[in-house]
Amino acid sequence: MATTVMPEAGTAAPDFSGKTQDGSTVTLSDHRGKKVALYFYPKDDTPGCTKQACSLRDDYSRLQDAGIVVIGVSADDVESHQAFAEKYSLPFPLIADTEKEILGKYGVWGERNLYGKKFMGIKRTTFLIDEEGKIVQVIKRPKTDAHAEEVMSKFGL
Repeated sequence: MATTVMPEAGTAAPDFSGKTQDGSTVTLSDHRGKKVALYFYPKDDTPGCTKQACSLRDDYSRLQDAGIVVIGVSADDVESHQAFAEKYSLPFPLIADTEKEILGKYGVWGERNLYGKKFMGIKRTTFLIDEEGKIVQVIKRPKTDAHAEEVMSKFGL
């Protein structure tokens, strides 16, 4: 996996394709013409990641009404995503990036520090992408329990 520098606001969002919890394939360029909230999270069914996913689920109809597509990505496999999505009734795709290709393109895989322990992992980050495929905002430490609201306000909605 080639890790790149995290893309910044004003640059083109790197395109990607990935398998989701239901076995379908999601490609970023298929969503041209729509706003996209692409969120990277460390692990399925952990406290912070569950809060974040449930915040997006709870306000999903508002996000859809605003024309925002939500896509989650982690290094968990399809089966893990399937169990997570079913357990919490998550209505949006979760991409299984087990090879860490998408994580590398977005520069979100790297050294993390948790309770004084250093390890390699996913840096919780959300990229807001406009209708032309350009990154308009990078949320480096999203509010897990109010993420949908944060996405709406950062998109100016």
